[in-house]
Amino acid sequence: MGAVANPDRLSGLDAAFLHLEAQGAHMHVASVITFAGEAPAYDEVRAALTERLHLVPRYRQQLAFVPLDQGRPVWVDDPHFTLDYHLRHSALPAPGTDEQLAALAGRLFAVQLDRDKPLWELHLVEGLAPAPDGTPRFALIAKTHHALVDGVSGVDITSVLFSTAPDPAPVGPPASPWLPRPRPGAAQLLVDALAERLTTPAEALRGLRALGRAPRQAGDRVLTRLTAAGAMSWAGLRAAPPTPLNVTIGPHRRYGWVNAPLDQFKGIKNQLGGTINDAVLATVTLALGRWMRGRGFDTEGLVLKAMVPVSVRAGDQEGALGNRVSALWAPLPVHEDDPRAALALIREAMGDLKASGQAVGAEVLTGLADFAPPTIASQAARLQPRRRFFNLVVTNVPGPQFPLYLLGRRMLAIHPVAPLAQNTALSIAIMSYCGRLCFGLLADFDALPDLDDLVGELEGAMFDLGRAAETGRHPWRMTGRDDAGAPAARAPR
Repeated sequence: MGAVANPDRLSGLDAAFLHLEAQGAHMHVASVITFAGEAPAYDEVRAALTERLHLVPRYRQQLAFVPLDQGRPVWVDDPHFTLDYHLRHSALPAPGTDEQLAALAGRLFAVQLDRDKPLWELHLVEGLAPAPDGTPRFALIAKTHHALVDGVSGVDITSVLFSTAPDPAPVGPPASPWLPRPRPGAAQLLVDALAERLTTPAEALRGLRALGRAPRQAGDRVLTRLTAAGAMSWAGLRAAPPTPLNVTIGPHRRYGWVNAPLDQFKGIKNQLGGTINDAVLATVTLALGRWMRGRGFDTEGLVLKAMVPVSVRAGDQEGALGNRVSALWAPLPVHEDDPRAALALIREAMGDLKASGQAVGAEVLTGLADFAPPTIASQAARLQPRRRFFNLVVTNVPGPQFPLYLLGRRMLAIHPVAPLAQNTALSIAIMSYCGRLCFGLLADFDALPDLDDLVGELEGAMFDLGRAAETGRHPWRMTGRDDAGAPAARAPR
């Protein structure tokens, strides 16, 4: 049997997120999660985490870097792991509005995770104002580095904390107490990386010989994937247009969110055609166009280029950590202000993109990073932000459509966060949960002092698309962010 790759070594895509983290760009994914009920005690949350940590062993591991950059980093056990470092305790000042929670989130998202520690944090936030009906509320703010987990991997610290019932069954103990494995020294890291580089290509050669046993079928598959890779690279190399969203960013952040009924977007899809994701992209398109025109920016004929991550996680990879994502380059026709026309343009464009195989092509191209010498791969990742390949990221992640609970308290909403790339001052992440779509907007603090205006335009675009899809019934009510709050949380100026 030949040698195989170290399962604890970062993939090329995972490592790229480390290389992209520079000059104000922080590559952590995050979420702001609100719950109904009195906040649990810190020690109660700590105890719950302690009994579940064995379910996510990667969260007690840190990165070990190969000397001379001769291999991608590997995950190793942290011999000094301390849960109290990762579980933080915060409180909002009175009155504890959603805007104050959004401001706190923006400050937390502005801090890079320490690479000498396991790459995650969880903040328990008390002091959130009660719902209009008087129900107490509290929040969790979670941060995890993108090199560790993508938006749909399904296993992270928060997911093992949550349950589908107020009184879940106890978690079984680990098979044995956790003891950190000895950390490899610099010489061992270098030897392992060089040995793996020599042995892994043999696996690829065996794969090529296997192709010869079924040349026609394999040839068709290879041709399809190469064609898709060409479509992806050609689309990616075309520069995105200059916009107020594409400026040099700093380390500081603003955050805001909007929620809407999922049924509204299903109604838009059913009445006007396309998919729910098409309706989401049309909403973003309308909002961005109106916001840009409000800034005095000419949008005539302007089509923005959004990077839309797409999960390529196979069924047998559900629950695995690391990144299994590809991407589409989606055009956003911000010149169009008519809701029906904007959605029609999006629907046609997305249909063409799916037919072109862009997402498959992106998977092929990112997979090539696993075979590239690490120094070349790192330089390629650093060069990417120097050219304006896209204007913003818009990511839509499906979530559970049933209630989740934390220590008996029901989750009300989960507001997702996608990181900012260099020279990209806005990202919009969307997650569905329990019949609602939750939009989270992360922005550079100085580039978008008017993020609250964009939040307002997003609300208006949702309403207008809903009205455009109406067929005589009463319009959808755009009130109520979730079971316990206002329609949106806006970052203070």
